[in-house]
Amino acid sequence: MVVQAYILIQTEVGKAAAVAGEIAGITGVTLAEDVTGPYDVIVRAEARSVDELGKLVVARVQGVEGITRTLTCPVVHL
Repeated sequence: MVVQAYILIQTEVGKAAAVAGEIAGITGVTLAEDVTGPYDVIVRAEARSVDELGKLVVARVQGVEGITRTLTCPVVHL
């Protein structure tokens, strides 16, 4: 089973494009786009388990320079 999530990211001023570009190259990230609004980058990611997804977010995504805050929203199928 694949676990998917959207990761909403706030960045330092002027860093959205660079952050999206760097995150796009991370294994497990299927989409990374800079956007306008309360968040600066929206990422779609997938992993084999919730634990792996958590490791992806904490170890890889949050380590990207220029990120100030993330919010992970797991996809659910109702």
